Amino acid sequence: MLVKQELINKVKDYFALNIYETKVWLALLGKGTASAGEIAEISGVPRSRTYDVLESLEKKGFAIVKLGKPVKYIGVKPRMILEKLKNDVRRNAEEKITNLSNIKSTDEFSKLENLYKTGIAPIKGEDITAALQGRLNISNHLKDILQNAKKEVIICTSADEIKSKLKLFQQTFSNLKKSNIKIRMALSGDGILMKQLEKLLNISIKKINIDTKFFIMDRGEMLFYISKGGDKEDIAIWLNSEFFSQAFAILFEQALGGRK
Repeated sequence: MLVKQELINKVKDYFALNIYETKVWLALLGKGTASAGEIAEISGVPRSRTYDVLESLEKKGFAIVKLGKPVKYIGVKPRMILEKLKNDVRRNAEEKITNLSNIKSTDEFSKLENLYKTGIAPIKGEDITAALQGRLNISNHLKDILQNAKKEVIICTSADEIKSKLKLFQQTFSNLKKSNIKIRMALSGDGILMKQLEKLLNISIKKINIDTKFFIMDRGEMLFYISKGGDKEDIAIWLNSEFFSQAFAILFEQALGGRK
């Protein structure tokens, strides 16, 4: 994969990466899914450094480890990365957020999007099973897959979790409702807070006593948490599996006393 040095330099500056991180991320975008050895060959980064660079990109949210053996990596699409950086910067400077938003209109960003869509081996949705780490990384992926739902969204989490991401869910639910997508929600936690959330979100909420967090889209795609903790400790699994998602949806319905 040949990438012009000018694009490498621009991407490096826009996303605050070093030269090796930039080359590896671009190689991942173009390849789709690849092992460290394949990325080293494509990017031109020394193989001895590729593992460290991939680990760094994973921590920053630019890459995802695909479950299974041999270990392979997935490049996170540019639009999701941009949203993550915007959230990181918002705490420090509103002016910087405006600058990052403007990147979407640049020729370099269009080339990044094109790399992801028309790379050597574009990612097939049904092939994705990946681990996500970090609250911000998970939230960005959750927003993206919720917005891609076509018929139904099932949400099972805590009232506190919804409250902590209220802005994200209000905007997302509004878009889903406009598209006539059914939203089904069950929450654990404080009953008074649930009543408040029902009014704010204009969604019927069922109360449960199970401390769990999962999201099902169209009974074919699912994101579920396998641990919880601080900002850097949350871990979730994201997968496309109609069999697994359908089974979870049925269990969800049984817990609520039948499908509605």
